[in-house]
Amino acid sequence: MACMDPAPPAAALAGLLRGERIAHLATLRQGAPMASMTLYLPDEGFTAFHVHVSRLAWHTQDMAQDPHVALSIAQTDDGRADPFTLMRLSIRGEAVQVANGTSGSEALKKAWLARFPEQAINFELADFSFWRIVPRDARFVAGFGRIHNLSAAALAACSKS
Repeated sequence: MACMDPAPPAAALAGLLRGERIAHLATLRQGAPMASMTLYLPDEGFTAFHVHVSRLAWHTQDMAQDPHVALSIAQTDDGRADPFTLMRLSIRGEAVQVANGTSGSEALKKAWLARFPEQAINFELADFSFWRIVPRDARFVAGFGRIHNLSAAALAACSKS
């Protein structure tokens, strides 16, 4: 499946996901949406997005109760006159906790620390763990009025750009 036609939006989307490091994670808390800032790590194929969070945080408790989440990633505000021209992506998906001490969690830790070296202290705290967010679909806004609805397969295809 193709990511998008034409190709330039696909390259822009891939650049956004690889270049930005901050996302807003939306969870359901007692039936109402709650969004919080978090760091994220995309896998190479954009088939999963990982967060490393504390079980003390509301969003972690929420994911344990209801795995339906959204992740919003936006281009950093550069002070331009019209911020609606900034790129952004909203991903709807399901969150699954990654068991600590597995080969998968060790590989994630290595990649996480390469992206966020200052976060090493969190690996010394027992309440932190990785959660994998598996996309269901996504909506990419490449700028004002340039909107692309993507299936999970189309989002994954963008990783090749």
